[in-house]
Amino acid sequence: MKKAYTFRIYPGRNQEVKLIRTLDTCRHLYNDSLEERRRQAELNRLCSEFQVYPWGKPEWISYENQANELASSKTPIQKEVYSQVLQNVLKRLDRSFKNFFNGFGYPRFQGRNRYNTFTYPQSGFEIRDGKIKLSRIGNVRIFQHREIEGKIKTCTIKKDVDQWYAIFTTEIDRHIKKVPVESMIGIDVGLSSLLILSNGDKIEPPEYLRKSEKKLAKEQIRLSRKKKGSKNRNKQRIRVARVHKKIRNQRKDFAHKTSRELVNNYDLIAFENLNIKGMVQNHHLAKSISDAGWSQLQTFTAYKAEDAGKQCEFVVANGTSQECYICGNVEHLTLANRVFRCSRCGNIEDRDVNASFNILKRAVGTDCAELTPVESTYKGLVGGRMSH
Repeated sequence: MKKAYTFRIYPGRNQEVKLIRTLDTCRHLYNDSLEERRRQAELNRLCSEFQVYPWGKPEWISYENQANELASSKTPIQKEVYSQVLQNVLKRLDRSFKNFFNGFGYPRFQGRNRYNTFTYPQSGFEIRDGKIKLSRIGNVRIFQHREIEGKIKTCTIKKDVDQWYAIFTTEIDRHIKKVPVESMIGIDVGLSSLLILSNGDKIEPPEYLRKSEKKLAKEQIRLSRKKKGSKNRNKQRIRVARVHKKIRNQRKDFAHKTSRELVNNYDLIAFENLNIKGMVQNHHLAKSISDAGWSQLQTFTAYKAEDAGKQCEFVVANGTSQECYICGNVEHLTLANRVFRCSRCGNIEDRDVNASFNILKRAVGTDCAELTPVESTYKGLVGGRMSH
């Protein structure tokens, strides 16, 4: 399995200049390579439209084409950057185009404040005596607060507002012993309550963004009053970014602690497989969904469960709130109906708790057939709530 470790680094003034210059060089290479591909695509389109092929069959620019061209025509500025870092920029662009052909958005040009990472894909870095040696940059002090497990494959340097981080991706080659399923839980995510568990417990959303809105608005108003291009505006922009960073870190810390508690307490954890990207298109709920951080929490829970030898399942979300978890009868409810009442068996349950039972039922019934019969398993694990 793969794992990532993030450590804070403390470059000196001259080292920070080199880091920023490296970022700018990589960004310019990315944008220039993207423009080259765009021009070639437009040329191919025109040739196809008018059925004119002056240079023969239309060709598409690949990573290999751009990498070979880069090796023979580096600028003096590009020669100051480690060669594999530049190659990784081209691979990054190539990966963006492959994602585009698979249905994602078209690659976009990167502005100065949007391109904030560069990667050493194989070599050019080394950790020794509390410092990380980066090729063409120097020995940078690093705060390594824990040991790195596995073989280090890549090192990514990231600028986050006014701080720098080194992110190591490792490959861990060890056998993970599967834990027998003795306790399990179904989880329905929501907005009024962040997590609704099938045992009846609810975890309330921390709403870090909502709590920081006044402070954020005050800093943004100050930013809007600064003259564009001035040093004071840039300083205020950093203050605004720090507020956003604090919110992001608070949300991440909450997700880590909550996912750790779930994995420690349960051997099987079942979530809905939600289309969160599509849900945030609803402008009435987008801010609340983003502030809840469903996707981050589910991702953290999944990789922690895998590392512990436990199971984290994602089931089809359609109809979990409408279906009775006891008899399977479907009741058509609106969002205003918060209590589920089954007209067939008389089951009365909180709408979200009913949904969490159905999520667990689907996970057990499909991916964990060895735990059947479902009814007796539920009675043993959730205190016999199936009987009412």
